[in-house]
Amino acid sequence: MQIRELKDWIIDYKKPLVIAGPCSVESEEQLRKSVLPIIDHVDILRGGIWKPRTRPGSFEGVGEKGLQWMSSLKKEVSFKFATEVATPKHVELALKYGVDVLWIGARTTVNPFNVSELASALQGIDIPVFVKNPIHPELSLWKGALERFSKAGITKLGAIHRGFHTYEKKKYRNAPFWQIPLELKSEFPQLPLICDPSHIGGTRDLIEPLAQRALDLDYDGVMIEAHTDPTHALSDAEQQVSTSTLLEIVSNLKPRDASFTEKSYLDQLEVIREKIDQADRELLEAIAVRMSLVEKIGEFKKENNVAIFQISRWKEIFKSRSEWGKQLNLDDEFTVDLLRLLHQQSVKKQTEVFNMIEDEQNHSNE
Repeated sequence: MQIRELKDWIIDYKKPLVIAGPCSVESEEQLRKSVLPIIDHVDILRGGIWKPRTRPGSFEGVGEKGLQWMSSLKKEVSFKFATEVATPKHVELALKYGVDVLWIGARTTVNPFNVSELASALQGIDIPVFVKNPIHPELSLWKGALERFSKAGITKLGAIHRGFHTYEKKKYRNAPFWQIPLELKSEFPQLPLICDPSHIGGTRDLIEPLAQRALDLDYDGVMIEAHTDPTHALSDAEQQVSTSTLLEIVSNLKPRDASFTEKSYLDQLEVIREKIDQADRELLEAIAVRMSLVEKIGEFKKENNVAIFQISRWKEIFKSRSEWGKQLNLDDEFTVDLLRLLHQQSVKKQTEVFNMIEDEQNHSNE
C-alpha cells in the first residue's frame, strides 16, 4: 500500500495526533459548546452525523443538518472536521459540506461489499480516510478494508483501534487485544495507528489510562469523545468526557520516543533483551515438555477408553492455575487466556493421539 506519513498531510504534526469531539452532533448549540473550548488543543474535531445503532429507536444522528451546522461554524473559526461515513450518499454529503477527514466504522469494516462501494465513491478524491477495526478480532478484514481504499487511490490512510467485541464480561466495553493492531502496524509500518480509548473502555475513567497505554505502545494518536454535557448525551453518554476533562487528559498524555538513542540506554536494553530471549526459550521448552506429557496421557486415555475432555479436570486446572498466577503477580485475564490456549492445544494433541492409534489399529486389521 502507498501510504503517506502523517507529517506529510497534517500541518505542524506533532505526536500524538489528537482527534476529539462529541460522539454525536445533536444540535447547533451543543456542537458549538463542545467544539469551541477545545479547538486550539486538538488537531481534528470529530462528530457523528449518522449513528448506526444496534436496534431501531435509539438516536441515529441528525443527518445533513448537522453538516450544515458544522459548515456554518467553520465560517467563524478554522478547524478540521472528521465524521463517519457508511454509504456513498454519506460520502457525497460529507464532501459537499467540506468535511476534512472521513472514518469508516467497525460495523462497515466487516462488510467488504460496503467497503468496496465507499472506496469507489472516493476514487480519485484526495481526502484522509481512517478505518476502524472490525467488530470482531479479524485482522484480515481490517487489512482488506485498508487495501481497498489504497487501491482506490487513497494515500492519506490510517487505522483506528477501537477494540473488539467478545461475549465475555470483562473490564472493557471492547477488549483491546493490543497484539492485533500491533501486528497490523508491523506489517505496514508507515500506516498511522490511532487509538480510540472511548470505545475500548466504555467508561470515562478508563479513557486516560488507555490513551497513555496506546502512546506507550508507540501509537501515532488518539481519538476521544468529548461533550459539553456528557451525562445528558444522546449517545454513548458513559464513555464521553467533558470538554474540561478532555483538556486535562491531553495535557497529561506523555508521548514516547520510538527508539533509544543514548548508547548507555542501548547497552542496558540489549542486556534485558537477552534475558527476555532466554526466558522465552525456557518458556517454549516448558510448553514442549507439557505437550509431551499431554501426548502420554492421551495414549493412556485411549487405552482405558476414557474421554479426551473431562470437565472436572478442566475446572481443577482453571482454578488452581489462576491462583498460581495471582501468587506470581500475573494479570488474571492474561492467565485465563493463556490457560485456554494451552487447553485447546492439549485437546488437539490428544485428539491426534486418538486418531493415530485408531489408524494403526485399522492398518493392523487389514
